[in-house]
Amino acid sequence: MDLICVKDIRKVYRVGQEKVVALSRISLNVRQGEICCILGTSGSGKSTLLHIMAGLEKPSRGSVRIAGENVTSLSEKQLALFRQKNVGFVFQSYNLMPTMTALENVAMPLMFRGVSRAEREKRAAHMLKAVDLGKRMTHRPAQMSGGQQQRVGIARAFVAHPKIVFADEPTGNLDTKTTRDVMELMVGMTRSFRQTLILVTHDRDVARYADRIVSIVDGSIQSDVQNQSVFGRDGPKEAGESGNMAGGETA
Repeated sequence: MDLICVKDIRKVYRVGQEKVVALSRISLNVRQGEICCILGTSGSGKSTLLHIMAGLEKPSRGSVRIAGENVTSLSEKQLALFRQKNVGFVFQSYNLMPTMTALENVAMPLMFRGVSRAEREKRAAHMLKAVDLGKRMTHRPAQMSGGQQQRVGIARAFVAHPKIVFADEPTGNLDTKTTRDVMELMVGMTRSFRQTLILVTHDRDVARYADRIVSIVDGSIQSDVQNQSVFGRDGPKEAGESGNMAGGETA
């Protein structure tokens, strides 16, 4: 079943007297439970597409439907409520509140849903243990490494069990080993909770974790192919079983 339906999306920015086309007639459907990677170089339009799909930005033309709801027609207040109920985010720069502990950062989405303090702290603690940060609950972001901060970001994105998690260059600030650890954690949680993950990256190694790879060049889809994820249904595959990208997509 299609959970996200993107139809004829076009995005144009004005720079002085000129028009810059960021996206040109993008149409894309994403199935429920799918891990879909949007792959492209800097300036390709991939993050703009994610922002429009998530309702963070309005398209110049076209529509986005999530679970049957036309999010492009919603007001800012309606969009905020919709995101609180349906969407989680993982960012490259972590976007944690610096004055809050790991526990408070993870519990924040539940506060917006009206969950009691005791219950949201219980759920947040459970999620932090799940991402192997049970001993870091009282630490603030400045007291944690980049990889630990991103684990907090992942726990925050998943704590409310949203239908969709949007991840915008989630490993852009991480080293190779931490990138692998973070991707295995994020994909594993997506599988466990039967959620949908939209992943934006410029990194082909990160793209290999997806079930599907959509390559964008200059605001247009160049290829859309199925991929055998390096992280199978039962966890990471052994050496020699790496996933293969079908087709000849280009970043």
